[in-house]
Amino acid sequence: MFDEPLEYEGELTENEAKKVIESILFAAGHAVTYKKLAEVMHISEEDVRMIVSEYQKEYDSALPRGIQLLTFANACQLVTKEQYAGYVRAALGIKEGGNLSKSSLETLAVIAYNQPVTKTYIDQVRGSDSAYAVKGLLDRGLIECLGRMDVPGKPRLYGTTPMFLRSFGLSSTDELPPLELTAGENL
Repeated sequence: MFDEPLEYEGELTENEAKKVIESILFAAGHAVTYKKLAEVMHISEEDVRMIVSEYQKEYDSALPRGIQLLTFANACQLVTKEQYAGYVRAALGIKEGGNLSKSSLETLAVIAYNQPVTKTYIDQVRGSDSAYAVKGLLDRGLIECLGRMDVPGKPRLYGTTPMFLRSFGLSSTDELPPLELTAGENL
């Protein structure tokens, strides 16, 4: 009965398009590509990006909201604002757990700031073996193998994922805070 998108007579207004985008993102519960939004609304991907960008400004305005609109290179998503996560976990019975260990956080930082990187590079920067941390970050979906380096042995190259961005409330790695290194440190 509702297999096809609602056909509008004429084009969607920007206000209607915002409502459609918000509805889709709310129902999805995960990032949706601009391409998919453009397909279902019968408008260009460029128009979707422009509408989402304008709508993000509204979400970031002074209006009191418990959610925020995150934008990524090829997708966007509605997420809970970090300061309300505890209330959401309590209401939904979600246990806190799952915090990253110090070694996992160090490994993730090395990858996020230097990607793509090999495990050997991570080990050199950290000064210890990172195999367990890399496996854990892969299992959690925070990093992924981006390919292999074209050198003997063809080591894997690791980088962060959209899940990493969502988990830290970032739209891109450009939003990472600047590094503050002390003398002799490198990352």
